[in-house]
Order: sequence, then C-alpha cells, then structure tokens
Amino acid sequence: MFVRVLRYVLLLALASLLAGCNAVVLQPFGDVAVQQRNLIIASTVLMLLIIIPVIALTFVFAWRYRQGNTEATYDPDWHHSTGLELIIWSAPLLIIIALGALTWIATHTLDPYRPLDRIDAARPVTAEMKPLKVQVVALDWKWLFIYPDYGIATVNEMAAPVDVPISFQITASTVMNSFFVPALAGQIYAMPGMETRLHAVINHAGDYEGFSANYSGAGFSGMRFRFKGMSGDDFDAWVAQVKQRGSALQRDTYMQLEKPSEREPVRYFATSTRGLYDKILNMCVDPNKMCMSEMMKIDAKGGLGMESVYNISRLAYDKPRTRHQAASIAPRREYVSALCAADPEVAQSPAALPAPSYGSARFAP
Repeated sequence: MFVRVLRYVLLLALASLLAGCNAVVLQPFGDVAVQQRNLIIASTVLMLLIIIPVIALTFVFAWRYRQGNTEATYDPDWHHSTGLELIIWSAPLLIIIALGALTWIATHTLDPYRPLDRIDAARPVTAEMKPLKVQVVALDWKWLFIYPDYGIATVNEMAAPVDVPISFQITASTVMNSFFVPALAGQIYAMPGMETRLHAVINHAGDYEGFSANYSGAGFSGMRFRFKGMSGDDFDAWVAQVKQRGSALQRDTYMQLEKPSEREPVRYFATSTRGLYDKILNMCVDPNKMCMSEMMKIDAKGGLGMESVYNISRLAYDKPRTRHQAASIAPRREYVSALCAADPEVAQSPAALPAPSYGSARFAP
C-alpha cells in the first residue's frame, strides 16, 4: 500500500515539474520557426496514423486470440490474405509518399541560405524591405555579434526589429558550434574558416534565449546569449545605447576577446574595425598570418612550388607560441613569391655558387 501511494506521489511531482516546461520549439515567435513547427506537427500526425492503429490492434489481437477465449476462430493453417496485405503495405506507402513530398517542399522553402520571401503567412517581403545584416562569431565560450551597417558589435546579446528580415553570416574562431535561437529559426552550424548563412525574422517583441547546440568544451553549458525582438524605435534606441556605452573593437581587442573565457557578461562595442569579420573568417586577424583567401588566390594561379613551404609555415594557426600574442603584431607581412635561380655560367663552378636569393611580395594586411 505504501509503495503504491509513493508511486502516485512521485508521478504527481513529475507532472508538476513538467507543467512548468516551456516548449519554445512548439511555441515559436518567428515565421521560419513557425513553419518548422508546422512541419514537425504534420510529420508527427502522419506517422501517428500508422503508429496508433498498430499499437491498438496489438492489444486487440492479444485480447481476442488469447488462450482463454474459446469463441475466437482457431486456424493454424492460415498463411495469407490478399486484402490484409494490401492494407499493410498501401497505408505506409501512402504516408511515406506524403512525408517525402512535405520534406522536399520544406527542404527548398526553409533552406537557411535562401532569402526570405515572406514576413509571415499574410505578408510577403517587398523590395523596399532592407534586411538587417548580422555577422555572428562563435568564440570560446561566448558569442560575438557584429552589425556591419551600424559599425557596432556586442557580446552575448543581440537585437533585431520586429518584422524585418535578418541576414546572418556565421563562423567560429576555433571549434565547431551550433547557433540556435529556438524562437527564431532552426539551428545552423558555426565552423572555423567557413561561413554558413541563415535568414529569419522575428514577429513578436520579446526577450528570447539563444545558445550553442553543439558541445564545444568546458564552457559549453554557459555559452548562452539573449536575443531581443524590438519595435523599430526601441531597436534604434538600443543601437544608440551601444554606441554611447561601448568601447572600440579592433584587431588587438578581438585577439584578447578570442581567448577562452566562461560566462562572459554582456559587452558593447561602439565601433568595429571595418572588415574584421572577413579577417576572422579567413583566420588572419593577426597581420602576421596569411589570409586563406590570399593563399587560395596563389593556389588558383598554380601555386609557388618549393618556395611555398615558407608561406605555409606562416599559416600555422594553432601554434601555442604564436596564438593570442596580440603584442607581437607586426605592421606588415612578408611572403616568399619566388626563388631566383643561379646564373648558368656561375652554376658550372659549384664552389662559386652564391647563397639563394629570395624575392618577396608584400600583401597589405
């Protein structure tokens, strides 16, 4: 008796705890997330059309053909029914076709790289609507948001006006993370040296939570930020506040910010170095490092042969001796672009060969 009462008490306590849960994925506030929610519900309902009858018939058959039911027909030689086979195979086939059609349509309409064509189900995106550009950098273990059109940046807080399309450019500094604001849209990965895109819109003002949905080390659990949906006037006031209270985000500031830290408080930067996101993406915030885009340009022209060994050594991104040393930033970088061959006449006398001469091509930081 005591065990039964204890069981009911535990079940009641569990139900009360679950009652306080906020299933934000099923209660989104952005049109993209709403469409994703509808896709989840439609897919679940279609699958339940098979799951529920199968579970119900399992109990019906177990009860009807139990050993104690002498009224049930006993036919040990039965082995086939064409009608039953048609039902068993046609129903799942139709559901699979429906799920495939839904998936194919959603794959294209909800492609995160595809610009939005609507604000919500009743309002299309017009040519006059300029999207808000936000550049996102996943750091260890915090989030950096750069607003290139406003020249500002923030840490662990971002804001966007309601009913305005948002165009995200997303990358990471070291390891892979996953950018996820459940109320806004689905998650999208952030990877170092690569850029992913996301287009979304927030339709209701509010304060929402964002976080990394991909484990990235010791500070992963605290890698969270606030996403604020605001009216146009409130967003303008927020931008003014950032410009008034913030400091300057420059290369050396970023290299200090990039160092691993946990549960970083919200920080504002009133100004942001132009092109900083591109330097982060190309792993060359430190001017001593060759940008990936520069190396790709060299490779596209055929590479540099043996002399490129020096250049490749300058690309080493994770050397402990050079990483995070903002104080050693040099004013410019030098790369070997060619090796000069010896004079043919001098080459006949090996003893007279001069030391190799290195030509250098300087690229502006």
